[in-house]
Amino acid sequence: MPGLWTPGLDEFRSLLKLELAQMYEEGFDVEEFLKNPRLIDEMGLNELDELYRKLKHVPTRRGYPYTEPTDLDGIRGLRIRGPRRLELGYPREMLKDRVAGAWLGRCIGCLIGKPVEGFDRGLIERYLKAAGEYPPRGYLPALDRAVEGLPSDFSESRRGMLRGSIDCMPRDDDIDYTILNLHVLETHGFDFTTEDVGLEWLSHLPYKATYTAERAAYRNLVLGLKPPETAVYMNPYREWIGAQIRADLWGYVAPGLVEYAAGMAYRDAALSHVKNGVYGEMFIAATVSAAFAVDDVEEALKIGLTEIPSSSRLAEVVENTMKWSKADGYWGETWERVMEAYGRYHRVHVLNNAAMVVLSLMHGGGDFVKSVGISVMCGLDTDCNCATVGSILGALKGLKNIPDRLVKPLNDRVRSMVAGFDGSSITELALRTLRLALKRLSA
Repeated sequence: MPGLWTPGLDEFRSLLKLELAQMYEEGFDVEEFLKNPRLIDEMGLNELDELYRKLKHVPTRRGYPYTEPTDLDGIRGLRIRGPRRLELGYPREMLKDRVAGAWLGRCIGCLIGKPVEGFDRGLIERYLKAAGEYPPRGYLPALDRAVEGLPSDFSESRRGMLRGSIDCMPRDDDIDYTILNLHVLETHGFDFTTEDVGLEWLSHLPYKATYTAERAAYRNLVLGLKPPETAVYMNPYREWIGAQIRADLWGYVAPGLVEYAAGMAYRDAALSHVKNGVYGEMFIAATVSAAFAVDDVEEALKIGLTEIPSSSRLAEVVENTMKWSKADGYWGETWERVMEAYGRYHRVHVLNNAAMVVLSLMHGGGDFVKSVGISVMCGLDTDCNCATVGSILGALKGLKNIPDRLVKPLNDRVRSMVAGFDGSSITELALRTLRLALKRLSA
């Protein structure tokens, strides 16, 4: 496959450095290539291409403790026992509030985390304390003075994201994929394929509205590749957070149908991700699905965990984070443990960010504002993590448990780069989702 597309020299060098790091984490024996990464900066295009070819034949190193298949049968063969399907335990007419809560919770959470996306924990703390709001109480406040490390135009550049300037849900890729996946189901039905997802990306999502693994997969689709090759060719981001942020809609349309939600998530994730990148989407989809049928966030997380391989790094991350959260009295203690164990990963990797979602939910105790606030304070991929936390709690508790002061500023409107959906009513998106959910439950 190498040679199908050749990036520019600087981009190729960057991709190969990321590829080596990714392969090491996957358990491949690439230590000899990692000994002197500066050599890559001295290579020309032909040498880089030769190295890329060579990497495809590297074996797994001895003693690697994880077993992480990407095929669905392999994944399901390594799960622990789970319920797979749960009864809702309440009249179906009550599902409307839960679905609306999930949609609004996702939008609100995303917008709360969006202004500080990419900031580290220390900078977020300095900003919030300077604003007199640590921990945050909802949408983040504007600043009227300078803070060390914060852009001088912070408040102005984030107009529409900060309290007092919000008039809708601004465009964000986290919400774009929730909308796009709704369109996938409405167009192709519940039997959609991974190829169908790729087709809808090409026809409804601009290339430059995609990032990391999604952009690599999009490029590979244009090159004529098909899944699963789209997920691996020149794609060192294949275990980053991109698939996990696409998970929620599958849980919304399969409330209580945990295994079914995870299966849809698998078909979506396989376009761009492998192994833990795929598991991240399956775990969140299953957790969201379970949240519609249980009353406790810890129970929803435990059920979500039963849909991914127990022998995987993600299962270890989730189990450890839940255990640490129960032992620690303060979320910051758990954050320290997570960063000590998993801080080596890129700030938008699936593993460290999944841990932040779990610790926020565990320490938040089911309270929407507290849980999303913890997720903001954790740093890393804040808009993604806050969106996921808000989504799960919205499904668990319903719209009635999200403060009206957070709902009203959105004016029931969401901006989007998905063709035909810009300016959509959030209520209408939720109603369309509800119709699909009721159809699935009646099947």
